[in-house]
Amino acid sequence: MKKSVLAVVILCVVTAIGCQNIQGQSNTAARLSKPPAEWKKQLDANAYYIMVESGTEPPYHNAFWNNHEKGVYVSAATGEVLFTSDDKYDSGTGWPSFVKPVDMKKIKIVSDKSDGMVRDEVIERSTGLHLGHVFDDGPADRGGKRYCMNSGAFKFIKK
Repeated sequence: MKKSVLAVVILCVVTAIGCQNIQGQSNTAARLSKPPAEWKKQLDANAYYIMVESGTEPPYHNAFWNNHEKGVYVSAATGEVLFTSDDKYDSGTGWPSFVKPVDMKKIKIVSDKSDGMVRDEVIERSTGLHLGHVFDDGPADRGGKRYCMNSGAFKFIKK
């Protein structure tokens, strides 16, 4: 009897997590401005993994977490300027972090229920592509937001 109850509990947990992951994946595909196959032709493998598959690169092992040069961060997909070095700060997380985007009209915040958590996902408004997440633990004197981005979703243009 105990084994049966345990098996049912495990089955319920696995099903719930699986449904959340499926829901997040289908929402990503539905919001894209082009089919994934088109993005695969345009983006390099890392950008595709991050932006189309909503992947996350490892902390401290990405192109821009420790970039201190002046310039702008543009979408790897569209070339749109999304963030600037003036708004970048060292959050200690190992990912490039910003206090705000250049223009809120260029991004969109959507609910991300993948991986068994609920987070605020940042996507490029014109494409639906994943950029990272935003949290409420940024510098209080600069608005309190931390836009935690994936380097692979961007190209850096030095000033």
